[in-house]
Amino acid sequence: MARASRLPVAIALVVAVAGCGGAHRKGLLGMHSSFCGERGKHVAFPILDKAKTYTATVQTNLGRFAFALDVKDSPCTTSSFASLARDHFYDGLTFHRIVPGFVIQGGDPNGNGSGGPGYTVVDTPPADASYARGVVAMAKTGAEPPGTSGSQFFVVTGADAGLSPDYALLGKVTGGLDVVERIGRLGNPQNEQPTRRIVIRRIVVAA
Repeated sequence: MARASRLPVAIALVVAVAGCGGAHRKGLLGMHSSFCGERGKHVAFPILDKAKTYTATVQTNLGRFAFALDVKDSPCTTSSFASLARDHFYDGLTFHRIVPGFVIQGGDPNGNGSGGPGYTVVDTPPADASYARGVVAMAKTGAEPPGTSGSQFFVVTGADAGLSPDYALLGKVTGGLDVVERIGRLGNPQNEQPTRRIVIRRIVVAA
């Protein structure tokens, strides 16, 4: 099982590798996942409209929080995430990894950091990407190319996670940061396991 630490290479997600070529980033509206160079099982999802603002609301058993999707920097990643949410992929999953003062991580169907949706896409983050409190990004293994993502995501709870720009940007918390911080306190710093079961009841993405 892949493990994670405070080092940039350690946010964990075991999935395949894919690429979303820059040549396909223009005029993505109406295109489907084949333009994101996905790897793994065949999938097809619509690409979100860069002209619109999308918000993801994460409903948990401890409350809800919301974040604005970064469609501009991560068109393939945000579109895949929205598709998974629309298909109720995240319903009933947990935040399986909680490191106080660092991140909360969830979205793994296996519940242990080893799972994903069966495919990946890639949105290479900007060179100046930073991971400060409230930033939401996608998890990956250290062996995967920068920007690789499946279904696992993390929310930064510390002032600055100190990560290099290797993790696809999903968005930034716009509401319910107190809920994120409350969840972030419910982790054992020794083994990074939650001290209480935190369930994702549903994720709703709306424009």
